Amino acid sequence: MTLLGMSEPVFRLVVFAGAFLLFSALEALAPRRVRSQTRLARWTTNAGLLVIATGLVRLMAFAAPFLALTAASALAIELGWGLFNVLALPFWLEVVLAIALLDLAIWFQHYITHKVPLLWRLHRVHHADRDLDASSALRFHPVEIAFSAAYKLAAAFLIGPAILAAILFEVVLNASAIFNHANWAIPPRVDRVLRWIIVTPDMHRVHHSVHRYEHDTNFGFCLSIWDRIFRTYTADPDGGQSGMTLGLSDQQSAKTDRLGWSLIFPLR
Repeated sequence: MTLLGMSEPVFRLVVFAGAFLLFSALEALAPRRVRSQTRLARWTTNAGLLVIATGLVRLMAFAAPFLALTAASALAIELGWGLFNVLALPFWLEVVLAIALLDLAIWFQHYITHKVPLLWRLHRVHHADRDLDASSALRFHPVEIAFSAAYKLAAAFLIGPAILAAILFEVVLNASAIFNHANWAIPPRVDRVLRWIIVTPDMHRVHHSVHRYEHDTNFGFCLSIWDRIFRTYTADPDGGQSGMTLGLSDQQSAKTDRLGWSLIFPLR
């Protein structure tokens, strides 16, 4: 499928790169918090994790080509599996509802990574980051990314989204993750309005607090409605946005900005 004259991979890469450059520039112009670690070390590590994870998922794709969300959606359509392959809805409505349900599925995936000990061991790599910026959206352990690919496969078979919905969702999810991890000082009035619909940087930053009672809230990546519905919403951290401490309480002196440390951290 082509979008705006580009193939799907190229379209996704252009949006991803554009979002990363945009929000990196905005956080440099109007930072929300002062950094505690150097940008070069963190960005190198976070990008390194992404490269390794991408390689692992591509290796998995040789054995299971349908692990990509769009490929899984195409297979679900062919087999007639999933909610939207049973319901007869207008195409535009199916696309909107499918994106919303996929976002709910990612909310639930994020929730269980905090509640299942083995998954939390992997997800802690993401939370160990003691700063938060656009590059934090890349910082996930490769094994967690592999689990995420398999999870999206199951979601595609249950929901049965149109291929266009799957592509748009992946694009929105990536751009949203970069946006809500950005160290960007959005005016408070604008933030209060935006967070009724989408997850803002100030809202998501609470999720990266060292306090468990705060980082076990605000699980959303795109739509903020799920945290309000399931009562996992926290408006502000106890210490305020500037005074809160990010990361894990027991890893404040660790070398969290090192690639090797991040890769073996789940084994500690």
